[in-house]
Amino acid sequence: MATASMPALPSRPLVLADLVPNVRARNVGLVLLGVLFTALLAQVSVPVPGSPVPITGQTLAVVLTAAALGPVRGVAVQIVYMLAALVGLPFYSEASGGVDVVFGATGGYVVGFIPAAFLIGLAAKHGADRNVLKSVPLFIAGQAVIFAVGVPWLAVSTGMTASQALDAGFYPFILGGIVKAAIAAAVLGAAWKVAHRSD
Repeated sequence: MATASMPALPSRPLVLADLVPNVRARNVGLVLLGVLFTALLAQVSVPVPGSPVPITGQTLAVVLTAAALGPVRGVAVQIVYMLAALVGLPFYSEASGGVDVVFGATGGYVVGFIPAAFLIGLAAKHGADRNVLKSVPLFIAGQAVIFAVGVPWLAVSTGMTASQALDAGFYPFILGGIVKAAIAAAVLGAAWKVAHRSD
């Protein structure tokens, strides 16, 4: 009597998500988990005095989900995350959501999550997340993309000058961005080591 065979894992996974057997609805499940993970880390929020932009765990979530899922699924996570907040789900910092929040002063940062996820995911697809010397600069560059969109958006939406927007929306986050890049590199590096040991 024939038995059903288990789905085969790829011989050379491109990203961590490829280690998950390719069963029906795998990608949908991974994207939804990524959205929930981003929403969860968004609740780690620390106000910055004099700035409408808080320090949150969102950018760490963007880095981790993009590197683990790859460019297509990583971008899908951030698009669905934004759409979920648009319909009012409390997925942004301080359990906020809605059109006013999505397109408010901090909206540009979330828009920036999308190209950042693509950049990080694409580089991870080529193995850049498996080596700390490559992954830390990659993750810093990915976060820089977020600020490249978020800071001008902040300036336009609030009427700040470029200098004021940098003071409120960029400079206070540099150290945190470097720390997040290091954390993500350590987490992903450890995950790949575990994956290789289980081969």
